[in-house]
Amino acid sequence: MSYTGHVEPGGAVGVRELAALSISKLSVGPMDNNAYLLRCHATGDQLLIDAANEPQRLLELVGEPGLATVVTTHRHPDHWVGLSEVVKATGARSLAHRDDAKEIPGAAGSLDDGDTVRVGQCSLEVIHLRGHTPGSIALLYRDDSAGGRPQLFTGDSLFPGGPGRVTHPDDFTSLMDDLERKVFGQLDDQTWVYPGHGDDTTLGAERPKLGEWRARGW
Repeated sequence: MSYTGHVEPGGAVGVRELAALSISKLSVGPMDNNAYLLRCHATGDQLLIDAANEPQRLLELVGEPGLATVVTTHRHPDHWVGLSEVVKATGARSLAHRDDAKEIPGAAGSLDDGDTVRVGQCSLEVIHLRGHTPGSIALLYRDDSAGGRPQLFTGDSLFPGGPGRVTHPDDFTSLMDDLERKVFGQLDDQTWVYPGHGDDTTLGAERPKLGEWRARGW
């Protein structure tokens, strides 16, 4: 079946095959968290975005040859319930933004805006999006193959229909400013968005709503 961006809690994995990278999407846990496993075709190296829950299912997804890296998009516990067990079982390094890493058990490394995280011969750019949490990040893979399009993993900072939840108006302003400058201002409408919960979207589908989001304040 072709990849649609929709997966069901407890259901099958959705797999997208790119020229150099495969992306497997799995819904785990009671909050319908998305976990994404990226695998480099050339080397077989793998990277997991958000070991959110159900570590045994995540480890089954990882399989062989194992897992090199786990990146946690932000500090909220529903995004790292399975992290310690996955890291223990695989020996993977655990990374998060430095402003959130101290709140994530097992996150031994720290990332900054503009850093690069590699999975085999492929690289992901770290984009710091302040607001949902102080250290929320997105990860950008630029698919430079013929017909390729940017692939953006946004955690809880961007969903179909709006930015992620915030607890203070200043945090909302910060998140919207970062989204407009670092995401919508830098990437084209073809950019595919993989959120931390629910279905995928594209920047083109969301761009016309930016003014509406600003006006409503969420």
